[in-house]
This record gives sequence, structure tokens and C-alpha cells, in this order.
Amino acid sequence: MKLYGSGTSPYVRKVRIVMIEKRIECEFVEENVWSAGTLVTLHNPLTKIPVLVLDDGMALYDSRVVAEYLDGITPVSRLIPDGGRERALVKRWEALGDGIADAGIALFLERKREPSLQSKDWMTRQLGKMDSGIAAAARELGEREYCHGLSLTLGDISLACALLWMEFRLPEVAWRANHPNLKKWVERLESMPSFADTKPPA
Repeated sequence: MKLYGSGTSPYVRKVRIVMIEKRIECEFVEENVWSAGTLVTLHNPLTKIPVLVLDDGMALYDSRVVAEYLDGITPVSRLIPDGGRERALVKRWEALGDGIADAGIALFLERKREPSLQSKDWMTRQLGKMDSGIAAAARELGEREYCHGLSLTLGDISLACALLWMEFRLPEVAWRANHPNLKKWVERLESMPSFADTKPPA
């Protein structure tokens, strides 16, 4: 298998952490989707990462599809419950983390446009989504060690990748200072090898 992606993408990091936790060997191919010659388009018509290319040539995308596939191919360290309410709640946490990342990336990209072309209303809207998403995560997490249940799930991975990406690209969003419980929670995850080994490059 080959995983195409960027070392700075929160969605790619989510999948890479899943692979490490599941002990799945896979070649990581660094790709810049903004490059005219990117190989990603050959495997994903949307030119988005991550893309997982299986040994038979089948390509899977986006991160939610890839993570779910990986969780199902080996029983080691299951990250998504099999079904019912428990599964839905973990996937809900994943959706919250991905949604926070979506808003952060939309803001980050808007800021890269020429100042005269930037939309203040659009940026304010994305900041509002981020703030409300982070506040909801902090409120629902409370003082628990994990987002759901008694062990690491895909919900924890998704949320942590979103928050850590924000710290990397939008450091002015001081979520650690504003939400001490999220700070305590993420610091425990950051000490895990799967998070340490996928830290974005400086």
C-alpha cells in the first residue's frame, strides 16, 4: 500500500496515526496537491489528500473512508466500535475534529489571498466555527481521559490532529490557554509514539 499526502495535513496525520496504532506497514509518499505535476490527481479526481492506494491499484479517499478501512483490516487496537450508538458517537467526535480542521484550513487559505480579495465576513465565519467547535469539544470532554469510552478512538485522533494543526498554522487561536482540560488531554496524546512520530516538520 501507498499513502499519498502531506506531512502538514491534519487529515493525513489522522490516517498515519491510525496506521501506527494498528501496526500497518505502508509507504508514505509526500505530495503537494498545489503542484501542477502532483500524482494525487491520478488516484483522486478531486486532487485531495490523503489517498490510500491498495496493492491491487484501488484508491481510497477521503480520510474518513481511509481510516475506517484501515481499522477494519486488522483486529489490533480497534478505534471504531462495530455498530450502534457507540459507533455513531465516535464518528460524531471524528466529524467534530474534521469540522474544526475544515474551518481552520478555509481561514488559512483565505488569508493567503491578496488582501484586497479577502472576505472579512468569510474569515469571521470560519473563526466562529472553530471557536464553537473547540468550546463544544472542551465541554463534552470534561475531565475524561478519552473522548469516548476508556481507550483511544478515532474521535480522539481526529480532534487532536485538528487542534495540533491549528496550533501549527494558526497559533493565535489559544485553545490550550482557554481550555485547560483540552490541554491536559492533548498532552497525554502527544506523548504517544504515534503522535510524536507524525509531528509536522518545523
